[in-house]
Amino acid sequence: MRKNQDKLKEKKILVLGMAKSGAACATLLVQLGAVVTINDAKERMDHPEASDLEALGVKVVCGGHPLSLLDDIDVVIKNPGIRYDNVLVKTALEKGLPVWTEIELTTMLSEADVIAITGSNGKTTTTTLVNDMLKDSGRTPRMAGNIGIVASTVAANATKQDILVLELSSFQLMGTDAFKPKIAVWLNLFDAHLDYHGSRDAYIAAKAKIAANLTAEDYLVYNADDTQVVKEVSRLGGTKVPFSRKEQQEAGAYLHEGMIMFRGEQVMPLAEVVLPGEHNTENMLAAVAAAKLAGATSAQIYRVLTSFSGVKHRLQFVGTWEGRSFYNDAKATNVLATQAALSSFTKPTILLAGGLDRGHSFEELRSSMAHVKAVIAFGETRKRLASFAEKAGSTAVVVNNIGEAVREALKYSNEGDVILLSPACASWDQYRTFEERGDAFLQAVAMETMPHFKPPNADV
Repeated sequence: MRKNQDKLKEKKILVLGMAKSGAACATLLVQLGAVVTINDAKERMDHPEASDLEALGVKVVCGGHPLSLLDDIDVVIKNPGIRYDNVLVKTALEKGLPVWTEIELTTMLSEADVIAITGSNGKTTTTTLVNDMLKDSGRTPRMAGNIGIVASTVAANATKQDILVLELSSFQLMGTDAFKPKIAVWLNLFDAHLDYHGSRDAYIAAKAKIAANLTAEDYLVYNADDTQVVKEVSRLGGTKVPFSRKEQQEAGAYLHEGMIMFRGEQVMPLAEVVLPGEHNTENMLAAVAAAKLAGATSAQIYRVLTSFSGVKHRLQFVGTWEGRSFYNDAKATNVLATQAALSSFTKPTILLAGGLDRGHSFEELRSSMAHVKAVIAFGETRKRLASFAEKAGSTAVVVNNIGEAVREALKYSNEGDVILLSPACASWDQYRTFEERGDAFLQAVAMETMPHFKPPNADV
C-alpha cells in the first residue's frame, strides 16, 4: 500500500492540462480512489488519450475553462506550464482552494527518500550525475521530474529501497505546499522566467520552496559561491551542506590542491574529470555532495566522473577525429549560454553558431573569443555573426546549414582543436527544436569523419 493513500481517497480533484503529466496524474489519482475531472483548453480532437481516461472513470472536459468546474472541488492540480493568471487557477486561489503541481504528490505518496535538484542552470546535468553516482550503491535511483518523466507516477510506485532523484523547475516548485525532500540541492540563481512569475522576488520564492519544509534531519546542498543563493539559504531549514570551487568548505564539497574533496575526504583528482567548464565543476561538486550524503562511495563517483560526457545537446562531448574534439551544445539558444560554453575551453576552438534572427547583439561573446580561431556561421544570423567574428579577430565563414558548417570546420581546424556547436540563437529558422539541430550536428560529424571517428570511451 502506498504511503498516505487514504488521504486522496474520494477527494474531488480537478486536473488542469491534459499534457503528459496531466494524463499520468489523473490516471494515478483514479487508482488512489479520487474523483477526478481533467480539463484542457484544446478541443477533444487534439487529445487521443481522452477516451482512455474516460474508460478509467475520469470526467473529461475540453475546449475551454468553465468556472463551474470548481464547484465542489477539493484540490486543483495544474500542469506546470499553465500560468497563474489562467482564469481557473486565479479563481481557485481566490476561493482558497489548494493549487498544486503533481510534484506535491511525490513525498505525500512515496516511501522512498527524495533528492530534489533546482537552479537556474545545470539542473539536468546535476540530476543525471547524481542518478548515475547512486547506481550500485545498495539503493535504486529513480530519475524523474523536469527531466521529462512524470514524478508522481514514479514516486507512487517506489519502495523504501529506491531513492527518487528529481529535477525541479520553478514552475513545478511554485505549486507545492508540504513537499519535503530528504536532500535538497540549490545550484545557482539567475534571472529567468520573470514573465511567468511576475517578478524576481516571486521567482526566488518559488525556487526556495525546495527547502521550505526541511528539518535538521534533512540536508540542503547549496552553492556557496552564489551570493544570492547564500542569502536565501540562510532563511531556510535543513542541515546546510555547501559546495564551492573557490573556497574550502569543510562541511561540504570543494576543491583543494587539484582534488575534489568532500568533508575532508579526497574523492578524486579534478584533472581526471571528463566534463569541461567551470559551471560543470560546480554541477559536479553539487552532485558529489548529494550522492555522498545518499550513500555513494568515492569509487562510484570516480567511475561516473571519468566517463560522463554530458547530457545530450548540453556541452556534450561527442568524440574525436584526427586529434580534434567535438562538442554538441545545441541547447545554447542565447548568447550567455554560448559564452559559458566558450569559457569551458582554452584550446583553439572552431565555433559553429547561428539560427533564428531576433536582432540581439553578439557583443557579449567578445570577451570569450580570444581562443576562437574561426566562426562558421549558419542560419538567419549568419551574416551578422560573420561580421561580428571578423571584428572580434576571428576568421568568419558563412554557410547555409550545419552539414556545411561541419565540413568547413574540419578544413579550418588542426590537431588539438575543439570543434564546438554552440549556436547562441534559437533553432526555429531551420529546425523545429534545439534537439533536432543537435542531432543534425551529430549526424554531420559522423558522416564527415567516417571511418576513424572515436566516440567517448572508445577503445584506443
